[in-house]
Amino acid sequence: MNILITGAKGMVGTALVNNLKNIRDGRNRTRPNIHIDNIYCYDLDSTPEQLDAWADGAPDRDRWNRSLLAHHSLVAVEGEGLIVGFGDIDGTGYLDRLYVHRDRQGQGIATALLGRLERAVDAPLITTHASITARPFFEARGYRVIREQRVERRGVRMTNFVMEKRRQDG
Repeated sequence: MNILITGAKGMVGTALVNNLKNIRDGRNRTRPNIHIDNIYCYDLDSTPEQLDAWADGAPDRDRWNRSLLAHHSLVAVEGEGLIVGFGDIDGTGYLDRLYVHRDRQGQGIATALLGRLERAVDAPLITTHASITARPFFEARGYRVIREQRVERRGVRMTNFVMEKRRQDG
């Protein structure tokens, strides 16, 4: 069975997703007749068109490689090499990317990556362009919104936020 969870945020949605994962992974045996193959969580902050524009399945690998090599980049790995997150920051303090695998979110991985990335540069100001979904994460870590902006990717318009954190802010 494949399950699509819409609104997987907040206390109730998170609890539901975690319970379903426990059933799927055999850690919850209260429902032995339920077999779950996949759990899909839909990001209610983005439309399907926006999600497709961000992840079209055809990344420019050479461009990503050049960018990651030019920045201070970190990769979080679990067990025998499962990549569970990564992030990068340039020398000016621009946090370009910070991603955590959807099944590992809420476990402190993004916080750990962010802390190490912030400490890796001497810039007095850290800036990023945060999605609607990521904004609360950054706000909880001392970032403040400078401005909301509309950006276009592959012909699709979406909202993000220019955010910054001064080093003395924590």
